[in-house]
Amino acid sequence: MFCCLQEVDIVVAPCREFQSAEVTLGEYINSVLPVITFAISEAELSALDMNELRGIKEKFALPVFFFKVPDLGVELISPQNAENEKSSLYRQLLDLNYLSTNHCSCGAPTSDAKTQSMLVEQSDKIRLLSTFSKQVLQKHLVDAATILNIVHCRCLDIFINQAFDMQRDLQITPKRLEYTRKKENELYESLMSIANRKQEEMKDMIIETLNNMKEELLEDAANMEFKDIIIPENGEPISSRDVKCCIKQIQELIISQLNQAVANKLISSVDYLRESFVGTLERCLKSLEKSQQDVSVHITSNYLKQILNAAYHVEVTFHSGSTVSRMLWEQIKQIIQRITWVSPPAITTEWKKKVAQDAIESLSASRLAKSICSQFRTRLNSSHEAFAASLRQVSLDIKLEAGHSGRLEKTEDLWLKVRKDHAPRLARLSLESRSLQDVLLHGKPKLGRELGRGQYGVVYLCNAWGGHFPCALKSVVPPDEKHWNDLALEFHYMRSLPKHERLVDLHGSVIDYGYGGGSSIAVLLIMEQLHRDLYTGLKLDKSNRAKITDLGFCKPEAMMSGSIVGTPIHMAPELFTGKYDNSVDVYAFGILFWYICSGHVKLPEAFERCASKDHLWNNVRRGVRPERLPVFDEECWQLMEACWDGDPSQRPLLGIVQPMLQGIMDRLCKMNSEQLNKGLDDST
Repeated sequence: MFCCLQEVDIVVAPCREFQSAEVTLGEYINSVLPVITFAISEAELSALDMNELRGIKEKFALPVFFFKVPDLGVELISPQNAENEKSSLYRQLLDLNYLSTNHCSCGAPTSDAKTQSMLVEQSDKIRLLSTFSKQVLQKHLVDAATILNIVHCRCLDIFINQAFDMQRDLQITPKRLEYTRKKENELYESLMSIANRKQEEMKDMIIETLNNMKEELLEDAANMEFKDIIIPENGEPISSRDVKCCIKQIQELIISQLNQAVANKLISSVDYLRESFVGTLERCLKSLEKSQQDVSVHITSNYLKQILNAAYHVEVTFHSGSTVSRMLWEQIKQIIQRITWVSPPAITTEWKKKVAQDAIESLSASRLAKSICSQFRTRLNSSHEAFAASLRQVSLDIKLEAGHSGRLEKTEDLWLKVRKDHAPRLARLSLESRSLQDVLLHGKPKLGRELGRGQYGVVYLCNAWGGHFPCALKSVVPPDEKHWNDLALEFHYMRSLPKHERLVDLHGSVIDYGYGGGSSIAVLLIMEQLHRDLYTGLKLDKSNRAKITDLGFCKPEAMMSGSIVGTPIHMAPELFTGKYDNSVDVYAFGILFWYICSGHVKLPEAFERCASKDHLWNNVRRGVRPERLPVFDEECWQLMEACWDGDPSQRPLLGIVQPMLQGIMDRLCKMNSEQLNKGLDDST
C-alpha cells in the first residue's frame, strides 16, 4: 500500500513471474510517500520471500508492515503464546534486520525506538497499521525537515564565512597596499645604502678578481682561435686590418669573462636582500591580485612583478651595450692606439699574450668600481620610481589603488547585504526548519512554573522534553522582524558551538503559533536547567562554577550590525556611536568582574543614582564607572579599570585577560592555603 498526503492509492504487486515487488516499488518510490505492507500466508518465509525482502531492504531501506494472513482452518497463535515464545517468522525477520530486539513480540516498536518495521501475527492487531502509517509519514516529515535544516545551516554558514572574508578584505587590502609601498621603499633604501658603501669594496674586489683571473685570461688569449681570419702557418705577418680584428677578439674575450666574474661577485653580496624583500613583495602583490577580479589589476600585478624581477634581482651581468662594457671598450681602444709596430706583427702565442697583458694592466679598478656603483644607483633609482608610479598607475587612466577602492566599495555593499538581509533571513528559515524537526520528534513542551524574566523573554520550568529532564524553557515573543532575525542568529550561533562544561546545553527549539492561547507567535528554546542564577548567588552550579546560559545579542565581529543593543550597565561608550568591535566584550567583562569581586548583585552607586537609561548612558559616555569597594584586591581592581577603559585600543585583549585571571586565582588560592596551614599550626 502506498499513501500520499492528498490521497491514498493501493498498489498490489503483480505476480512474481511477471514483475518483482522490488521493481514495482521502484516505479512509485519517487512520486509518493510509501507505506509498505507485506502479507504472509505461511508460518515461515520462503526462500523466494527472503531474497525479495533482502533486495527491498538493500535498495530502499524502508520500514515494512508485515501481517500474517489468518488461516481459517488453523488455530491462530494466541497472544499469550506470542508473548512467551518467538515465532519462526519473527526470528526470520530479525535475521533480515527488519525487526530488532526493541520490538515487542507482536513486532510493534517500543517508545524508545525509531520508526521500524512491524510484525502482526494476530488478526485483532491489524489496527496497528494506522499507527504504523502515522509513524512512517512522520518519519518522512522529520527526514524532510532535517535535510531542509541541514541546507539552511550550510548556506547560513557560507553567508557568515563570506561576511568574515569580506570584512577581512575591507580591513586588510588598504594595509597591503601601504605595506607594499613600505617594503619597496625599505628595499630601495637598503640597496642604495649598499651601493654607496660598496664602492671601495668593489674596487678591492675588482683588483682581486683581475689578479685571480690574470693567468687564466692570458692562457685563454694565447690559445684563442680567431674567427674569420686566416693565420699563415709560416709566421708571415698579416694585414693591418686582420691585426685589428685579432686585437678586437682578444678584447672581447677579456670583457666577457671579466664582466661575468664581477657580476657574480656583486650578486652574491646583495642576494640575501633580494630574497628578504622581493619575496615578501611578490607574495603581497599575489594576495592583492587574488582578491581582485579586475583584469587591469592583474596587468598591474604582472607589471610590478616584472619590475621586481628586472630591477631588484640585482642581475648585473652586463651586456655589450651596458655602461661598464662601453667604458672597458673605451679604455681598451686607448690601449690599441698606444700599441705600435714598424711592420705588421706575426700572430704568435706571445703576441696574443702581450695584447691581453697590456689590456689588463691598463684597466683602472677605481674607475670601474665607481662606474659600476653609479650604474647600480641609477638603475635602482629608475626602478624605484617606476615601481611607485606603477603602484599608482598602469596606464594613463587605470589605477591599482582606484581599482581596489572601487572593489572595496562593492565589497562593503555586499557585506552589508549579507549581514543585515541575507544571513538574518536565512537564519530565520533555519530556526523554523529545526523547530519543525524538533516538534515532530519530541512534541510541544509543557510550560511549568515561571523561573525568571529577562528583557526579552520569560523562563519556565519544563519537567521533561526530548529525553532531557529537568529542563528550562525560555519563551521569546519577537516584537518585529529585526528581533526575529536576531533571535534566529543567536540560536544558530548557540547550535554551532561545541559542547563545553561552561556552556548551558541547548536541547532544541519549538515555534508556538498560538502562544498563551492567543495569536502571538513565540519561540520556545529548551535548554539545560541550572540550580541558581546570578541574581541568587553569583554561583550557578553544584561546583560553584558559572555557565553561560545564552548568547543574547552576541555575534561574530563580522556580523555586527552597528545597532545599539545590550544590557545598559554592561555597554561600552562606543556602542552609542554605532562603530565598535569585539573590545566591547572586554568592557562588559570588566563590569561583570566588578560584580563577581563584590559578591553581590546590587548596582554600583554611580549607576544606582541614574534616574533612567538615558541618564546612565550619558554618565558612561562621560567616563563614569563603578566605584572601588574595600573588598577589592589591588590586582583585581587594576584589571577592572583596564577592561572598562574609555579608549577601546587601550583595553587588554581577551587572550591576555584569561592568563591574568588565572594568575590572580593561583595567587589567591596559594594565599588561602598558606593562611589555612598557619591556622592549623597555631591551633596545634
